[in-house]
Amino acid sequence: MSKRDYYDILGVARGADAAEIKSAYRKLAIKYHPDKNPDNKEAEEKFKEGAEAYEILSNPEKRQRYDQFGHAGNSASGFGGGGGMNMDDIFSQFGDIFGGGGNPFESFFGGGSRGGGRRAPKGSNLRIKVKMTLDEIAKGTEKKVKVNKQVVCNTCTGTGAKDKSSYHTCSTCGGAGSVRRVTNTILGQMQTTSTCPTCNGEGVEITAKCQTCKGEGLTRGEETITINIPAGVSEGMQLSMSGKGNAAARGGVPGDLIILVEEVPHEQLKRDGINVIYDLYINFADAALGTSVEIPTIDGKAKIKIEPGTQGGKILRLKGKGIPEVNSYHKGDQLIYINIWTPKAVSADEKALLEKLRESPNFKPQPGKSEKSFFERIKEYFE
Repeated sequence: MSKRDYYDILGVARGADAAEIKSAYRKLAIKYHPDKNPDNKEAEEKFKEGAEAYEILSNPEKRQRYDQFGHAGNSASGFGGGGGMNMDDIFSQFGDIFGGGGNPFESFFGGGSRGGGRRAPKGSNLRIKVKMTLDEIAKGTEKKVKVNKQVVCNTCTGTGAKDKSSYHTCSTCGGAGSVRRVTNTILGQMQTTSTCPTCNGEGVEITAKCQTCKGEGLTRGEETITINIPAGVSEGMQLSMSGKGNAAARGGVPGDLIILVEEVPHEQLKRDGINVIYDLYINFADAALGTSVEIPTIDGKAKIKIEPGTQGGKILRLKGKGIPEVNSYHKGDQLIYINIWTPKAVSADEKALLEKLRESPNFKPQPGKSEKSFFERIKEYFE
């Protein structure tokens, strides 16, 4: 029997573009899909016939040969006739027309009755803590950490089998990872799918296990991982590195590495969001007469000027000397809180001098001329 014209099978004109061909095949595949037509040989043949037509017409080179020479032009394509095609090959070959791999009809027919039921193993995620100093947080850093985790077994390359002859397609599900059952009910035939009990959804059987990993396909190993941490992270923040977690056996996808940031307290500076706080203690004489003092910052030492008559509680600001926001050019400030240090013990001469100063009008509190309170200054700063 001669083959039907591929354009007639899909119901499109010879000048149809790729989108029209794709749409036509999609409709035909849904109409004649075996899950919608159980035990219907005619529908199955039309399904295979449509797949063959789409395979040729969706490929520009094969389509050109077909237009020029007919069916003889693609005799070596591997699609010699609809009746000889493998259904799993069709599903894996044409999954793209439904927007994904695996079983292309999963979203329409409840999933995995054919090739899509195979369960791809995925490695578990790993969590580690990384300690960071205030300087590292302010500037960002690169850290190399050694992680003890599951890695692919070198002996069996992750298959879990002793050798190639011990690793083969599951005899129960044919590599699909799932089995389909058709049950006769009063409402008609009901079709269900379930994970293959022989291979547990992996699609393969192992007859002799690898002695190194005992059939798991994984062993314990250590890997040095380079982590680039951006500036501005904070205590408790989590970063993720895709594929750097525990490995998965039998070609599965590795898990992720979750990095938890832990801040190491600074000896002199405190963090308040993106701002840095420093408590500066000066004596009464320096506050009254003014002075210059050296203070620590994230970038090193800095000298600041204390104006004469500076009151306790005053806040000085070093603009841009704080912490940057994550993935931003904006930086916080360094705030210097002025504290007047009062001695707990004085000598007799110091006491006499202080007694004399206490009687001076300049050393008596002047409420009407006093500066704003500490809390008022804080409020003004953030407004």
